Amino acid sequence: MIRHIAVVLSLGLAAPAAAQVAEAPADTGANYEAARNQLGILKYCNQEGFTGPEAVATQTRLIGMIEAGDEQAGAMAEQKGTEGTVAVGDAEISLAQAAESRESSVEATCQEIEAAVNEVAPGLPAG
Repeated sequence: MIRHIAVVLSLGLAAPAAAQVAEAPADTGANYEAARNQLGILKYCNQEGFTGPEAVATQTRLIGMIEAGDEQAGAMAEQKGTEGTVAVGDAEISLAQAAESRESSVEATCQEIEAAVNEVAPGLPAG
């Protein structure tokens, strides 16, 4: 279930945010917001034509399986994602900057996130 946070952190967010999440893996609010942000990123990637809708559906199912946090904060995190911004805690970076810092492209980064999310799909309960 924490895979979504690993994907977000792998995109090169600031160290303080990484430490914040690493120190509090059971933080319902942080997990929820990270999951909602990643849903937004996947929607952005899908809209740009870099990925398909399957990862969006899977991420939506994953969000339904974790304990919900603050709905308003989650909605804001998701909105930032749909605008191409990776956000965790107080740290934000554009998906383009994150990709560039990894010597990658936005398209390739989107495809990496999609693959990670789709990898867990077969193990999810039906529904």
